[in-house]
Amino acid sequence: MADKIIVKELDSVAVRFSGDSGDGMQLAGNMFSTVSATVGNDICTFPDYPADIRAPQGSLTGVSGFQVHIGSNKVYTPGDKCDVLVAMNAAALKTQYKYAKSTACIIIDTDAFKKADLEKAEFKTEDPIAEMGIKNDVIACPITTMVKDCLADSGMEPKAMLKCRNMFALGLVCWLFNRDLNIIAQMLQAKFAKKPGVADANIKVIQAGYDYGANTHASVAHTYKIESKSKTPGRYMDIMGNKATAYGLIAAAEKAGLKLYLGSYPITPATDVLHELSKHKSLGVTTVQCEDEIAGCASAVGAAFAGALAVTSTSGPGICLKSEAMNLAVIMELPLVVLDVQRGGPATGLPTKSEQTDLLQCLFGRNGESPMPVIAATSPTDCFDAAYNACKIALEHMTPVVLMTDAFIANGSGAFKLPNLAEFPAINPPYVPEEMKGTWTPYMRNAEGSRYWAVPGREGFQHILGGLEKDNKTGAISTNPENHDLMTRLRQEKIDKIQVPDVEVLGDKDDAELLIVGFGGTYGHLHSAMDEMRAAGKKVALAHFKYINPLPKNTAEVLKKYPKVVVAEQNMGQFAGFLRMKIDGFNPYQFNEVKGQPFVVAELVEAFNKL
Repeated sequence: MADKIIVKELDSVAVRFSGDSGDGMQLAGNMFSTVSATVGNDICTFPDYPADIRAPQGSLTGVSGFQVHIGSNKVYTPGDKCDVLVAMNAAALKTQYKYAKSTACIIIDTDAFKKADLEKAEFKTEDPIAEMGIKNDVIACPITTMVKDCLADSGMEPKAMLKCRNMFALGLVCWLFNRDLNIIAQMLQAKFAKKPGVADANIKVIQAGYDYGANTHASVAHTYKIESKSKTPGRYMDIMGNKATAYGLIAAAEKAGLKLYLGSYPITPATDVLHELSKHKSLGVTTVQCEDEIAGCASAVGAAFAGALAVTSTSGPGICLKSEAMNLAVIMELPLVVLDVQRGGPATGLPTKSEQTDLLQCLFGRNGESPMPVIAATSPTDCFDAAYNACKIALEHMTPVVLMTDAFIANGSGAFKLPNLAEFPAINPPYVPEEMKGTWTPYMRNAEGSRYWAVPGREGFQHILGGLEKDNKTGAISTNPENHDLMTRLRQEKIDKIQVPDVEVLGDKDDAELLIVGFGGTYGHLHSAMDEMRAAGKKVALAHFKYINPLPKNTAEVLKKYPKVVVAEQNMGQFAGFLRMKIDGFNPYQFNEVKGQPFVVAELVEAFNKL
């Protein structure tokens, strides 16, 4: 036994797990994230996995990664680069080392660095560490061999044993950061409740990884701890953005007293919302996996007509296909939430990567004058609030609403304080009053311009809606030019009247020399860039938009207040163009990247400093 090791306290640390798609890196990363959130750390995660269903084992294209940033205070991003890199094979080391800091600790499974492994990873020599010029501390550990030894008397097949390698690496990382293995043991017992032998094997391997670090000190001088300093008391969970979206939809249906219906077709990276909602039939949720995107949206339009809170979920290619049915919901003025979990495009593009390239499609990608509210969630945990608010707008204003997230925040996770639904605002759909019986027609409106909602089955309120233009007074089909102009304006005015919160300015809001502007899932990276610049003495502020259409009432005032404004987005300038269209005389600088990867904070700081 070596001398007692020193424990250093850190404010934050980023850990990246990487290996073959079948090596369980996403599971290991999720478990480390969950145990960190459970002890009160703030977290931000980034799963980075290939589009291949199963690339050849050990190949460069088949590497799957999961990065988690944990902090004692608020963390906004998964971190530009990691402090600890777990590389389960040679290909992982080669492709993921670029994400490691020069001071990072690197953990490798030496059993996966044989000659054949090195050749698959296109190494030229038998010493990959030297070949790559790596000067970092390296914990070189025969993980595969030790897992087999650990499970030798378990009766498991060799292939089943190898599936536990990720747990050995997780145990080693838990030792490095003084994490409680009891929490992980409980998680494994719950995950494998029907296979207790598998749970026991994984728990045994995690303990072996932890003990390996404790007994050998694994070539490092310190272990670390990250104490929580800023958490509001309450119950927390580690939640992914897609799950938070699903919970927000359920909460809105509960608050409105409605059944929740989801009509969907599986598509990366939105499918998890369908999977999650399908588990909650006991909460009045109905999910239908339709034969295609068009049917998914059209069935949701039918559910909205029938009086449900109707949702359809997809990604960019599905928005293309749903546009006709979305338009039908516009002219019928029915409440519908359209979830767009954006991914890299065009066409099939980059199915597992993240962009913000659907904005103009969501705003304008339909025929005719087809106004539709658009909301963009800003983080994995904000997906809950964004989904709830999208439902509230749809139901109270009788309109389809687009809720935009993206692969980064949908697959990423954060520490989520379980909400108290009683504290959320009421949702009050404009049901047609009983006293209008006998005089009501389908397009009569309330003071906010919303069409009254008559749920089928109410005696005396029988009606027909459809895709042809209707007369404003009678609800009958009309081709009258003046009526069409009036109906077009009424549909637009209804959207324009929706009250959304003012956009908040953070940082040096009174005297900033540069205002950073963004929307949606880039919030954490832009906030971090602002924080770094302010720490260096720069006068910088951030205005991040969650409500895109209608824009907050103070938008023009904010954007024209500062001498320089830069709009940063993961597209070629769609939001900047939309703001130019809406705000007279507004001509911002732009920062645009379309890489399928999150922004790198250091690159943002460098670009903004030049301004």
